[in-house]
Amino acid sequence: MFIGEYQHNIDPKGRLAVPAKFRKDLAKGAVVTKGLDNCLFLYPKLEWQKLADKLAALPIARANSRAFSRLMLAGAMDVEIDGQGRMLIPDYLRRYAGLKKNTIIAGLYNRLEIWDQAMWNKYKAGTETKSGDIAEALGELGV
Repeated sequence: MFIGEYQHNIDPKGRLAVPAKFRKDLAKGAVVTKGLDNCLFLYPKLEWQKLADKLAALPIARANSRAFSRLMLAGAMDVEIDGQGRMLIPDYLRRYAGLKKNTIIAGLYNRLEIWDQAMWNKYKAGTETKSGDIAEALGELGV
């Protein structure tokens, strides 16, 4: 299970250190892709396969299904963790997420999100101010 918030830097070659506590779960391979809210999603291979299967089952005749599948699947790239616990994030994904040097890796149960630190701080501040409204809306879903 991925939980927590970690600050790491991207080096000039585009490599990002993965928090040590997550490396074992990603050692058998991982997939990084365009996420929502201008971040990247990082999935262990098994979790990625589950998501890819669901995306493949979406109705191709629906425009939103095609668009979401394209975002997630065409934007995806296999990544490996090197001996120093780093992964190389492709340039097109770094541009998509606006990643510069300072990043945040946030654990969200079955995936990690990779954010530019300034964008994360802005997003988090906005979400925290609306936390009561969000909790109330989710209460209707049984959360």
